[in-house]
Amino acid sequence: MLGTPTSSRIAARREATQREILAAAWDAAREQGVAQLTLRDVAERVGMRPPSLYSHFASKHAIYDAMFGQGWAAYLEACRATRPSLPPEPRARLRAIAHQYFDYSVADPAWFQLLNQRLVPGFEPSAESYAPSLAVIEILREEMEEMGITDAAAMDLWVALVGGLVASQLANDPGGGRYRLLLDRAVEMYADHVGLPLGTTHRAEEENS
Repeated sequence: MLGTPTSSRIAARREATQREILAAAWDAAREQGVAQLTLRDVAERVGMRPPSLYSHFASKHAIYDAMFGQGWAAYLEACRATRPSLPPEPRARLRAIAHQYFDYSVADPAWFQLLNQRLVPGFEPSAESYAPSLAVIEILREEMEEMGITDAAAMDLWVALVGGLVASQLANDPGGGRYRLLLDRAVEMYADHVGLPLGTTHRAEEENS
């Protein structure tokens, strides 16, 4: 029958509405804080009544879950896009990796808080939404192994080091650069700890000192 929506058109419309809801949820989280997200606020932003959201997401945690997966998928894409252009020298490569994560996180505190801090009581991401974060960790693990860093504890230390500087920046100097200034120093301390060789710039500085 003419004018009857096909299943593909209905699915496309539903996906578009879900994307609109998630965009509104991110806007609300950025304005009011991740833990303060309410279904009423999200619904108002997309011109819905709160009960109508349940035809797209089963609960508020389901919205958080979709945001979690969406957020990590976006960062995974950024990692894959920049990986070919990373410097070949191990220490310079580590600095570039650290700066990418730091700058990405600080530019979007709600992203960092939802994906890296347990601010929402009772929320646990689903396996599907968690998968992109594991892919990001796998890229980092491959990078570390290529540099000769194979100790699992060294990976944990790296995550804690860079993530800790992001958290300190957001908590103590939001909008500033106080902890970004410490990033290169922290990376060099880490590189010394795991035994990475000095780069050409460092060797030249030592020879001239």
